[in-house]
Amino acid sequence: MESRIYLKELSSYQKATVAQKKRVGKSPYYDLTWLPSQTMREEMSEFLRYRGNEVSISTIYGECNYYKKICRFIQNRAQGVVSFRDRQTDIWLKQFKVWMLEEKIPLTYENKGVYGNLSMVPTHIIGYLKRIVEFTEKAADDRTELEKDIWEIDKLDIFIRENLVQNIKTINFTRIPQHCIREEVKKGIFLNLQAEAITCVQKEMTAMRRFTSYLAEKEKNVLSCRDITRKVLEEYLIYLKTENTSTKHYHSDLNRLRSILESIGKIYNYTNLNALFLNRDIPPTRPAEFKTYSDSELKRLNASIVKLDEQYARVMIIHQMLGTRISDTLTLEMDCLYKEGPEIIIKIRQVKTKTYQKPISKELAELIQKAMDYTREKYGKTKYIFVSDKNPDRPLQYRAIQDKVISMIHREGLLDDNGRLFGFGTHMYRHYYGVKLTEMHLDDFTIAKLLGHSSIQNVKYYRRMSNQVLADETRKVRQMLSDIILKNLDGWEPEYEQIRQNAGY
Repeated sequence: MESRIYLKELSSYQKATVAQKKRVGKSPYYDLTWLPSQTMREEMSEFLRYRGNEVSISTIYGECNYYKKICRFIQNRAQGVVSFRDRQTDIWLKQFKVWMLEEKIPLTYENKGVYGNLSMVPTHIIGYLKRIVEFTEKAADDRTELEKDIWEIDKLDIFIRENLVQNIKTINFTRIPQHCIREEVKKGIFLNLQAEAITCVQKEMTAMRRFTSYLAEKEKNVLSCRDITRKVLEEYLIYLKTENTSTKHYHSDLNRLRSILESIGKIYNYTNLNALFLNRDIPPTRPAEFKTYSDSELKRLNASIVKLDEQYARVMIIHQMLGTRISDTLTLEMDCLYKEGPEIIIKIRQVKTKTYQKPISKELAELIQKAMDYTREKYGKTKYIFVSDKNPDRPLQYRAIQDKVISMIHREGLLDDNGRLFGFGTHMYRHYYGVKLTEMHLDDFTIAKLLGHSSIQNVKYYRRMSNQVLADETRKVRQMLSDIILKNLDGWEPEYEQIRQNAGY
């Protein structure tokens, strides 16, 4: 077996940009001889090759410093250990933290979240050791993926309806405390995965974790889904309204809980789950609160957005000019533009619904073309215009753009018209676009087509938001009607007479 793993041998190096390759140098490597046993060297070699498929070469290069410290720790505190599997993960981490304190290596650091919240989190080297140990444990696990408590999505032998802009890699069942219920949920989730999007299934998992945590605390005798009665559910509904404070809106959560329990009922023929929920158990959905930016708010935001890295600035401006959902903007493909006579048409493959086309301006088309050129020059041939830096085969991730924009807002202290810091309101750009269409006096059918809606049902919300143009354009008419009424107030009650006099009649 080789004693060194050179970074240029890893798959992420082959996908790296010229700038990334220059940053890591000519021949950086991991020296496996620093590990005390042949088995640990083989495990580390496998881990590095796996890591080379998961993260950028820059990340692997930076992690080399973590590796060196971990090797020092093993040489000092793990003599006689042959494999990373010889100790449980928590034992490894406990001993490593003691060694770090002796070496005066910080255990935590202050992390500032995208919304400005400060918290103390474990330093990255601890997470790195945890990844190595967990990887070797998984590699030695000969169970099928469905038998495990953490599923890796890409190892399931079914088609997964994934969300391209949210990188969901696993489904974790470990937080369901009841063993029997955990196994039942696995089968129910596997069934639902074949018909639902992964994001919907994740919401079912969240609902089930909340429910089973309640059962572990309040209903300890419920160890299987066949033990769930109408009385148990009613007690849970009361608990949600009176004691639980994690969320105040349970419409979606309870719908997802009903969905997974009904699937489990079908698989196991648990008749108690067939009519467990009544319609009145599910609270109505919250009325949609349609918000939009004012012109002045949009100017303030864009004045800072254009200072971002050029491709991030382009995606945000293009997102505004198209009026699309953020998922649709981030998944624009390289073949999305074409000409039809004198018009330039864009093809938008909506993640939630169907593909549609609409004409765009020459200026917007040129901006999109510049974004395409940037991606080709930096990443080569790709499917998407905006791509993930870590994996150019995937579109730019929602979290990456969110972090950039929120950091910009907090850094520059950008406030809305009410004096509050802006949030990451990507859908408000779509609302702004829709409102402007109504102010142009377009008919509902045209507005729906430009927004990619399948019907005109939602256009009324954009018209309701457009109160300013209604006020401006009807001001003269309203004043004329007021004048007519005021002139005819003679003989009315004293308060109306006072109004007439105040108006100068």
